[in-house]
Amino acid sequence: MRFRVRYAETDQMGVVYHANYLVWMEIARTELCRVRGVRYRDIEREDRLVLAVAEAQCRYHAPARYDDQILAKGYLKHGHRRMITFGYEILNAETGELLASGETKHIFLKDGKPIKVPLKYQELFGIV
Repeated sequence: MRFRVRYAETDQMGVVYHANYLVWMEIARTELCRVRGVRYRDIEREDRLVLAVAEAQCRYHAPARYDDQILAKGYLKHGHRRMITFGYEILNAETGELLASGETKHIFLKDGKPIKVPLKYQELFGIV
C-alpha cells in the first residue's frame, strides 16, 4: 500500500510519531486480506467474529518524514489454529530504505471469547 506521510503524523522533530507505524501495519494487513479475497468488515459483519491483536512488535530502523512516500507491506508470517501472525515492512517508496519492521499476532474472538480459526478462513491464513 502506497501513501504519503501527512503533516499530522509527524512530531515536533519533523519525523513520524512512532505509533503511526502500527496504524500503517493495520492498513497493510487489511489490504493483504482484501487482496486474498476477504474483507475484515465481512469477517465482523457476516460471521460476527473479531480478529483481535494479542501482541504487537515494531522495530524502527530509520525515520520517515513529512511528505515521504511510504510503502507498507504486509505478509502472512505464520498460521496456526489458535493464532495468526502477520509480518510487516514499512519502506521509503522512493529509496527502498527500510524504515520499520514488525509483526502482530491475532486471535479470533466470538462473543469476546477466543476460538480456533474457523474452517472457512484456514486456507486464507495458511493453516493446512
